[in-house]
Amino acid sequence: MGIEVEKPEGGIAEKLGDATFPMVLDLGAIERFEAKHGSIFALWDGTFRDVNPPTSAAVRDIVALGLVGGGLTDKEADAVVDGLGPAGLNLLRLIVAGLLGAAFEPEIGEKIEADAEDDKKKDQPSTSEG
Repeated sequence: MGIEVEKPEGGIAEKLGDATFPMVLDLGAIERFEAKHGSIFALWDGTFRDVNPPTSAAVRDIVALGLVGGGLTDKEADAVVDGLGPAGLNLLRLIVAGLLGAAFEPEIGEKIEADAEDDKKKDQPSTSEG
């Protein structure tokens, strides 16, 4: 029996390698990111507006910081991200979009989830006999 990792409030849960991890960007993580890479909003623009796409180092660091926000130590988070190698960069870029969206626009994520649940209910066969 497995225990499903739930999405934390203000965060996401994503599969990296063989495990699913909760990830959250809190203010401390954002400040750590900005001290090394510059404005978090430049990362936003590079992620969502294709203006100066983020470097691989910035992508890897923000995901690692999200993992730390989800409960891993710095060392554990770095090991998870490093374990993906260069082939994992596209996945990490997608995760960055989710992390930023959850941090700055949580109501959009909640609406998407609610719409997905409604779609699931519509797709389920009716149990009532007519």
